[in-house]
Amino acid sequence: MSTFSMKMDIADNHFFTGEHSSLFSRQQAQQARQFHQKIAGYRPTPLYALNDLAALFGVHKILVKDESQRFGLNAFKMLGGSYAIAQLLCEKYHLDINTLSFDALKNSIKEKMTFATTTDGNHGRGVAWAAKQLGQKAVIYMPKGSAQERVDAILRLGAQCIVTDMNYDDTVRFTQQMAQKNGWEVVQDTAWEGYTKIPTWIMQGYATLADEAAEQMASMGIARPTHVFLQAGVGAMAGGVLGYLTNVYDARELTSVIVEPDQADCIYRSGVKGEMVNVGGDMATIMAGLACGEPNPLGWEILRNCASHFVSCQDSVAALGMRVLGNPLGNDPAIISGESGAVGVGLLTAIHCHPDRDVLMQKLGLDSHSVVLAISTEGDTDAKHYREVVWEGKHPAAR
Repeated sequence: MSTFSMKMDIADNHFFTGEHSSLFSRQQAQQARQFHQKIAGYRPTPLYALNDLAALFGVHKILVKDESQRFGLNAFKMLGGSYAIAQLLCEKYHLDINTLSFDALKNSIKEKMTFATTTDGNHGRGVAWAAKQLGQKAVIYMPKGSAQERVDAILRLGAQCIVTDMNYDDTVRFTQQMAQKNGWEVVQDTAWEGYTKIPTWIMQGYATLADEAAEQMASMGIARPTHVFLQAGVGAMAGGVLGYLTNVYDARELTSVIVEPDQADCIYRSGVKGEMVNVGGDMATIMAGLACGEPNPLGWEILRNCASHFVSCQDSVAALGMRVLGNPLGNDPAIISGESGAVGVGLLTAIHCHPDRDVLMQKLGLDSHSVVLAISTEGDTDAKHYREVVWEGKHPAAR
């Protein structure tokens, strides 16, 4: 491969304690997974070993969890929305989620409810899907600039979808106001003062994918990952998954790298400062699912305590990952990974191609013994833009 340099600022976490949260343990993840297993169509998404790419990059294993195959929704997000809505309804009707099936839950609902949320696409689609499955309504708000294909995917699930003229975080606040005015239940994957229970359930739901990955690694004869690359928007997925992994493998024995777009790098900036830092403006990035400027306090606590490094990178890093995963090396499987899904592998590739490759590898502790886990959180949720990147070369690696 060519040698080229891409913008990727890597910061060590000087506030690392290794302290994990009991809210995001293996036990909590397995409870969520047991619920998901009762939903028709459930099956673990594939964990692919990219052995030829690993050999090229000089590491032992690269493992990619392909969430494009999750319930036909092309992304992982329904894991959180469905679990949170189920927990909410179980609490309302005094039901036990551990013994209740999804169909039984649907039959227990005595009144119509409307669930509202803000989304860049995937979370809203998951909430709309869960509401439809349960015979309920959903109202989904999206920030300005949202791709029409992502809007249409939500509309096809019978939800109402409104694109605002605000950025993501301002749209979240607007959704709160509209829900309060109309008596809707907010199912949001970020937290604020007085609103933590539902985002906690959402993050616990996300950990189903981590429990699957741990089981799949064991079946491959892999005892543990040495590294995990997790992308972050508000930090809900990264926090929920890292919470699980550090509970199972110990934060001190796992190098965890949190990756964000440089136009919406609130977690990176928070990691540098050691406290939550917000980012404003339009946050114009191709990684739409990560275009969030205010950290989820629940996720941030886990990331502050347990993440090893924080990375802020340019959009071309994600585009590079899309092309690498979609056009595999040797006998590696092809993975259709969207902008927000591919940035972890994009970062690995950008490190391999960098003039200071050896220095960057050493900084992240990557060597021939490394087992790297990455999560491809979405497929081509904006198929038009996917083709522009992969077919037409939009956002090139080097000029």
